[in-house]
Amino acid sequence: MRSGVRGLAAILALFIATTATALAADPAKVLRIAFPAAETGFDPARVSDLYSGVVIEAIFDTLYTYDYMARPAKIVPDTADGMPEVSDGGRTYLIHLKHGIYFTPDPAFGGKPRELTAEDYVYSLKRFADPANRSPWAFLIADRFEGLDRQTEEAKKTGKFDYDATVPGIVALDKYTLRLKLTHPDYLLPYTLAHSSFGAVAREVVDKYAQDLNAHPVGTGPYMLKEWQRAAKIVLEANPGYRKVVWNFQPEDNPWDRQVAAEMKGKTIPQIGRVEISIIEENQSRWLAFRKKQLDLLALPATFRAEALDSSNRLKPAFVKDGVKLYRAIDPSVSYAFFNFRDPLVGGFSKEKIALRRAVIMGYDLPEEIRVVDKGQAVQAQMPIPYGVVGYDPDYRSINQYDPVLANELLDYYGYEKGADGYRTLPDGKPLTLQMATGTTAADRERDELWLKSMNAIGIRMEFQQGQFPDELKAAKACKLMMWDAAWSADYPDGDDFLQLLYGPNTGQSNNGCYQSKAYDALYERSRLLPIDSIERQHLFLDMTRQMEVDGAWVLQTSPERNELIRPWVLGYKKHPILNADFVYLDVEAHK
Repeated sequence: MRSGVRGLAAILALFIATTATALAADPAKVLRIAFPAAETGFDPARVSDLYSGVVIEAIFDTLYTYDYMARPAKIVPDTADGMPEVSDGGRTYLIHLKHGIYFTPDPAFGGKPRELTAEDYVYSLKRFADPANRSPWAFLIADRFEGLDRQTEEAKKTGKFDYDATVPGIVALDKYTLRLKLTHPDYLLPYTLAHSSFGAVAREVVDKYAQDLNAHPVGTGPYMLKEWQRAAKIVLEANPGYRKVVWNFQPEDNPWDRQVAAEMKGKTIPQIGRVEISIIEENQSRWLAFRKKQLDLLALPATFRAEALDSSNRLKPAFVKDGVKLYRAIDPSVSYAFFNFRDPLVGGFSKEKIALRRAVIMGYDLPEEIRVVDKGQAVQAQMPIPYGVVGYDPDYRSINQYDPVLANELLDYYGYEKGADGYRTLPDGKPLTLQMATGTTAADRERDELWLKSMNAIGIRMEFQQGQFPDELKAAKACKLMMWDAAWSADYPDGDDFLQLLYGPNTGQSNNGCYQSKAYDALYERSRLLPIDSIERQHLFLDMTRQMEVDGAWVLQTSPERNELIRPWVLGYKKHPILNADFVYLDVEAHK
């Protein structure tokens, strides 16, 4: 064990000596943050939860990323040397890589520095198509690259994906040149290539750690995994071999942006040497940790809004005196509860099942959720596409508004009669009990109480099944949860990212409600062929929204209002609508 540590230290020393490094991060600079839910692992191809994604984003480098300051979100090169050269009517992308980018040292490389090459992106893209990985992001590469779907089908037959076989749509022309050939013009491809899960993974690392890659993320990004106590603590350390990247983003013309630029302009990225992430699920515990200065950043839990903000949404004097800063924005995110369309009780497309789902939707007291549970720290989501994302229509209004009177009438009409106990039965007289998967936190319990109260008001019995998020996510992808409260944050700044959650073929990946509507799917497939700024595409987005509402696919709930509390020693904070590893772009000063 001791000799192994010395060996790794020697590799690290050699790595630093033989690469052009920024050496910007100060090990004494520590940022302490918290996740409100547990991570599931750090294999980019196999996990899809937000909090694992934050870590993945910091460790792995994508070909493209986003300008930290630009709004609306703007794609910029990351490891790519410039934007892609597009030809053949939008079907061929030629991408050149920057030279001299290295993976962090690992025994998988045999004690030698390992440079990033185009072949790494070829391999990484193929991993999403390998059926053995059961990638939740497979929908992002399906029917996109010439020959890749055929390779996937062959793997299903043989039981093994041939990574050495040439896929015409994903080819490394030389060490630093990647050519992508598409099955059809695809206007969303740059967004896919900028998605945090599409960072470069080294084949040697996958081969060495096999099924335990979740615990051994090795990338070329600004941070490395130093420590991982599952569902408890994650520690990241700055990559000492990270290439020189300078904070040189242009601020918008407002005081906040100008201050951020003044704090960060000209500094190398990253500045923070160590990021300590605690998993703290309870809102009260996170709040107390921030009050005790054990956390440096905190997305203010709704429960404690009144303790931090006055009636005008300004920080209260005690926080101002402490130097705390407040950043406010509506996150490009939606929360919703889905119905499992494969469940024998709530699933299906018969009139009776649609009536039941829509009655539940109209019976859920969303205004009270916003007022009581969210403490006003959210806005009603009228469509699956949130504010700040292409396709959002501020004038659109959902047809499924809170209306318990109409919900009761709908249930009466379709034969869901009330028994002597006041609860309804199915039209055939059998018991009707909804089962909602839920968590174990105080916030979960508060939302469960609202669900119970809302369903009691329309005569529907409801039970709750408590579980841990990773387990519930796995069950959802297997179509085994009847109902579950969920949320989705923008992976790329386009409505497609949200509407794909309802696309039938994405069942088992991102479509956790297992909703499969032929009408919806046909609309979605048409939208994928149109330019992003197409008026016809926008109309299709609205048609899809109306279709899922008519079918009663989701209990569409809210988009959260972010009130980020920032300690005075944290510099450079501005929440990006897509990027989640904010700490990459921040700095911290010495403090008591």
